[in-house]
Amino acid sequence: MCIEPRNRREFLKWTSAGISAYALSSIINATEGAMPIASTQHHPAKARSVIFLYMSGGVSQVDSFDPKPLLKKFHGQPMPGTVERTQFDAVGNILSSPWKSRPYGDSGIEMTELFPKLADHVDDLAIVRSVTANFSEHAQGNFFIHTGFPFLGHPSAGAWVAYGLGTSNPQLPPYVVLRTDKAGIPHGGVSLFGNGFLPAVCGGSVFNLTGDRAVPNISPALAKAEQKRALNLIRSLDSGFASRVIAEQAIQDSIRNAETAFEMQQSVPDLVDITGETKETHDLYGVTSANPHVAQFGKQCLMARRLVERDVRFVELLCSSVGIGAGGVANPWDQHGDILQGHGQMAEQVDAPIAALLADLKQRGLLESTLVVFAGEFGRTPFAQGTGRDHNPYGFSVWLAGGGVQGGRVRGATDDFGYHAVEDVSTIYDLWATVLHLLGIDHERLVHRYGGRDMRLTDVHGNVWKNLIS
Repeated sequence: MCIEPRNRREFLKWTSAGISAYALSSIINATEGAMPIASTQHHPAKARSVIFLYMSGGVSQVDSFDPKPLLKKFHGQPMPGTVERTQFDAVGNILSSPWKSRPYGDSGIEMTELFPKLADHVDDLAIVRSVTANFSEHAQGNFFIHTGFPFLGHPSAGAWVAYGLGTSNPQLPPYVVLRTDKAGIPHGGVSLFGNGFLPAVCGGSVFNLTGDRAVPNISPALAKAEQKRALNLIRSLDSGFASRVIAEQAIQDSIRNAETAFEMQQSVPDLVDITGETKETHDLYGVTSANPHVAQFGKQCLMARRLVERDVRFVELLCSSVGIGAGGVANPWDQHGDILQGHGQMAEQVDAPIAALLADLKQRGLLESTLVVFAGEFGRTPFAQGTGRDHNPYGFSVWLAGGGVQGGRVRGATDDFGYHAVEDVSTIYDLWATVLHLLGIDHERLVHRYGGRDMRLTDVHGNVWKNLIS
């Protein structure tokens, strides 16, 4: 049967084999890698890769990295001063933390006992206690921390990193998002990881680590000989097509993605096969834990290490909802009620795996070149909503480790109740300006012309946290 499509777009739409064959042609004859975006480093980089530990739902800063003794002293009393509008208009009395706090490490940084294993690595952490966000609703907050804007259509931070640096491993996407069946996509959907107006090859590729196959349909659809025969057909179609139509960006993007997909057929099965890792490594990360939530997040952390070993630029990890006492599947850290049980179960899920990740990266000499970022979309209020806390974008904590960051440091502060940032007030723009700086990129110069203006991840804002850089 002879198919006579009117143009190449229709042909590629009709047959996935065509894309695969064209991809094979490009790989066989290419003079450059599958990611044709040049590196845009403006100064020497301290980090090569980023691991973004995304805590969707909002970790309570006063129950973790920013303990406040006054909460215990004034527990049950009305919140003094001006109280901002809350997401659910539920302003209760002051709620003390159910976790004790104490200094940790040689640096003596005060933390609660919510993350006991992570606290053992406090001398590797740079904790920023004065971060603010512009939005207190989950979807807007998720978009804002990922893209710098509160709505669809803008590239994720991972996409900007991919756009700026390209890839040094054409066998894998430059931006990978890890999840399992238990880890839901945060409110806002997969567009949180999208490329927006950047080339499609920059967008996040979601790997589901449940089972043995992280990427559906990764096996080749055609044998090499069949792909070559299809290649001849594509070449003949292209010769006529090129004389009539200027190639559209969407088609070029599809071809580039297909090239990466072809390479992934060879690399992904080996990547996701962790049977070659030692039992000690499995135990360290919690992959063998009887708690399925610990096991799934442990596998994500182990896979993140394997990805940065293979020079993937940006890896993002997602949590799972532990059920009773926790937030929803999309926002598992969202405890408006029973914060003791909910935050306790969520911390148990991620504590040991993250500690293992830091220890393993350090032992392998990878922490120096890998920047680890821990953050949610906002924090939580120091006053109660039932037995939990409402959303608080006015002052919360994030931390960074490795990748040129000075560990054992604290930047900024909130007020005595952990409510508003009052010292070295920081923004999400500052976070990404710092991340890009550590990757060798000037955030003000990483731009893409769109809609008549030069767009960037930090919009018209952002200051680098220079006092945290080694």
